[in-house]
Amino acid sequence: MAQDAKELVNEFREGRIDRREFMRRAVLLTGSLAAASGLIDSLLPSPARGAITEPNDPALLSEEIQYTGKAGTVYGYLSRPKGAGPYPAIIVIHATRGVDAHIQDITRRFAKEGYVALAPDYFSRHGGTKKVSSKDGRVKDYRKLAPLDNVMEDTESGFTYLRSLSSVRDDRLGVTGFCWGGGMAFASATRIRGLKAAVIFYGSTPKPIDLVQNIEAPVMAHYGGADEGINQGIDATVAAMKKYNKAFDYKIYPGAKHDFMSDNSKEDYHPEAAKAAWQRTLEFFAKPLKG
Repeated sequence: MAQDAKELVNEFREGRIDRREFMRRAVLLTGSLAAASGLIDSLLPSPARGAITEPNDPALLSEEIQYTGKAGTVYGYLSRPKGAGPYPAIIVIHATRGVDAHIQDITRRFAKEGYVALAPDYFSRHGGTKKVSSKDGRVKDYRKLAPLDNVMEDTESGFTYLRSLSSVRDDRLGVTGFCWGGGMAFASATRIRGLKAAVIFYGSTPKPIDLVQNIEAPVMAHYGGADEGINQGIDATVAAMKKYNKAFDYKIYPGAKHDFMSDNSKEDYHPEAAKAAWQRTLEFFAKPLKG
């Protein structure tokens, strides 16, 4: 039973089943609603449950989509408010696990705030996240599967797709990313024209660093105080952005680890830092995208 329970939880975490189906199967597995609720309490971190935006939220239209990229079909996850709009749009660049349940949830969170949010699957050229993920949800060789140039092409194509939607304000486009995706979002800001704002969650600075001179949009960055690897580059990033007179707002959250926004990770999630970073992100995006 323990193994069956873990597999059920993994299906829920990865977005393959919704909460209703999870509870139905959990009741069958455990024999009662109370025991099923206990299963959630024991196997899912409680902060994650509170943060999840339901896939079937009645105020949103959320779905898996496809759009045409330079190399062929790009898969993605799109969420937007049900109203006609038009709304500003944000591309969400996933971390090394691909478009998992957490990234889908982040996408829906933006939609709840009045954005059309698209999370492209940057492993599409290899069949997509589900095909390249191992049993534990990790993606090996993610840098080989999604090199920088491919990511930039699929991001550009993602913005072209968003501009084609009647629900999108094509002059109000932003980008954000997490972990590896944070670095890709920073790189996108140096390459993609027309962006109005970029938010980086614990992502590396573009290399060579002087590429930041090409940035047009204001940039916000969030760093975990306990993230020694990424934080080694903060001083150089600040200096380069200042050198080229670029708008750069950043914050280091004491005690937070590298992946502190991941509320599906008991090891890394830092609820205080995540809440503060999310609020700062919404405030930062609001002026250039909604103004």
